[in-house]
Amino acid sequence: MDFNLDEAQRELQGLAAGLLGREASPQRLEAFEKGGAAYDEPVWKALAQAGLLGVVVPEEQDGAGLGPVELTVLLREVGAHVAPVPAYATLALAALPIARTGTDAQKELLAGVATGETVLTGAYREVGPSGTVETTARDGRLTGAKTYVPYADEASHLLVPARTDDGTIQVYVVERSEVTIAPQPSATSEPLSRVALDGARGEPLGPDAWNVFRRSAVTGAVAIASGVIDGALKLTTEYVKTREQFERALAQFQAVTMQIGDVYIAKRALDVAVWGGAWRFATGADDTDEVLAIAAYNASGPVVKALYTCQHLHGGIGLDVTYPLHRYFAWAKQVGHLLGGAEDQLDTLGALVAAQEVR
Repeated sequence: MDFNLDEAQRELQGLAAGLLGREASPQRLEAFEKGGAAYDEPVWKALAQAGLLGVVVPEEQDGAGLGPVELTVLLREVGAHVAPVPAYATLALAALPIARTGTDAQKELLAGVATGETVLTGAYREVGPSGTVETTARDGRLTGAKTYVPYADEASHLLVPARTDDGTIQVYVVERSEVTIAPQPSATSEPLSRVALDGARGEPLGPDAWNVFRRSAVTGAVAIASGVIDGALKLTTEYVKTREQFERALAQFQAVTMQIGDVYIAKRALDVAVWGGAWRFATGADDTDEVLAIAAYNASGPVVKALYTCQHLHGGIGLDVTYPLHRYFAWAKQVGHLLGGAEDQLDTLGALVAAQEVR
């Protein structure tokens, strides 16, 4: 079995890496952060012009019509370059679920995604463990609140999971004008919001929308984390090769080498689960949720600890906000919060394994 990306996926990866390497350089990111905008619009437009924002948009809406693996390729590069654009919100939290389970009318919302004209988002989190859904739906009216929603104010529509009268969970397409938004603290420049529904009107997606939505949310988040740790490891490796103490490069000290090795192990453990989870999601494998939970555990636990190690190996400069490493650390923390933390993911994995044993 060949576990490598195919030729088209490698071309997608190379295109995204090259574009973001030019458009999201550390100097550009520093200038963007001083401006106070919600996202870097020139980078967003560049992604659209390169055809990258249409990766999971159906061909009928001028997209490429691809799936979770290609989404992972793109979002991993966004994470590796810590590019401040609403790619995760628009593509993972909205476009892929709509493309897979939406009606023809709902899919028309994606026409503006490929061109960069439309920002979408989804409300994956509520108070409590990740995947909790206490929001209710009755006759197309939603009641409840969602937290940690990225780019809610910038989005034209949101995807909102809600529990119906029979106890099942459905995902609704809700217009921005139907909800009340309050800003929440964010570890990065990405805007986060609490969304109050209070009777908001929504149109449901089709069958299996909840499964697709939550898997897409986790797949996208762990892909971002995979790119983040990759970028941080490259930055740290280069630093310890060139930084000297006692007339020797830091990389020549055994303790430093062992710590870099620990970061690499955390990165590789996440990578294996990320690609395994994306492939299973794409093929509909029975163990998709278990593998994604393993990826989420690694993203919100070992990878966050690995970022602490990267900071430690940099010394004082690792904490300096004028040095690029702080962005990787902040992004890793934010993904960990979105996923609910390592302990939450272990609970999720345990419940999934127990359910399999019962069957």
